[in-house]
Amino acid sequence: MSTEHLLPIKESKLGIIGGSGFYSINGMDCSKEFEVDTPYGKPSDAIRIFNIGNLELAFIARHGRNHTFNPTQVPYKANIWAMRSIGVRWIIAPSAVGSLQEQIRPLDIVIPDQFIDRTHNRPATFFNEDIVAHVMMANPFCTNLSGILSDIGDKNIPSGRQLHRGGTYLAMEGPAFSTRAESNLYRQWGCSIIGMTNHTEARLAREAEIAYASLSMVTDYDCWNQKQEEVSVEMVIENLKINTEVANNIIYEAAKVIDTNRPISKAHQSLKDGLMTSRNRASKEAQSKVRIFTDNYWN
Repeated sequence: MSTEHLLPIKESKLGIIGGSGFYSINGMDCSKEFEVDTPYGKPSDAIRIFNIGNLELAFIARHGRNHTFNPTQVPYKANIWAMRSIGVRWIIAPSAVGSLQEQIRPLDIVIPDQFIDRTHNRPATFFNEDIVAHVMMANPFCTNLSGILSDIGDKNIPSGRQLHRGGTYLAMEGPAFSTRAESNLYRQWGCSIIGMTNHTEARLAREAEIAYASLSMVTDYDCWNQKQEEVSVEMVIENLKINTEVANNIIYEAAKVIDTNRPISKAHQSLKDGLMTSRNRASKEAQSKVRIFTDNYWN
């Protein structure tokens, strides 16, 4: 098994998990492409490597580059495990979201700092086979990484659009969009945006000791705003195309900052006080699956 997962932060990679409409990194040449076998099956696509300075960017298309996985079917565990196995310690996740608030307009960008989980059919943990871990999720998105995205986004977002720092991401199961009653309920809860994927990735990334931040690109007003056209796939894709260039610019500039600063995150030691099961109490099969996360503590 590769030892890249044990790379020090100064040598680690930046992961990009591209969502709907974001299937590659524009304007950059892929230096290599390879597949990773994981204990949780195949990831949603091959991993492609791009280079910015001394930093390697590992890109994976969340839904597959031909968009063949719906939000429930995305192999989340395989994707996150594969990222950590090759030495990824930061993940930026560009994703399409709907707005639940009037002031968050289509084509705006949100860097959320909280989420509410309304999914019901997702793998929520790596630690469910003979091994128990409880990681802290009070701040589910990495503060340092989110700050970098916010600072870069403020400088790169076009005139007439806005970047929103903070906000609550409502994670729904999908793949269908919300009913109007659901959309209005989430507004009453104070949620800012609605999506189908980031919550699951954020939870698993925290267990994998990877700093995770969402670059949420607003495509529509969901269905609560009856003054606007109801959300459709055509609307989402069209606005995603417009936002893709902005997202690419933000990722490129953020990568340069990460290459220079190699920011430390609390997520990088999330298992230090969270791993509850001792090594001699876990089966060898269970140990082998999570070894890339637990090596620092069990060794």
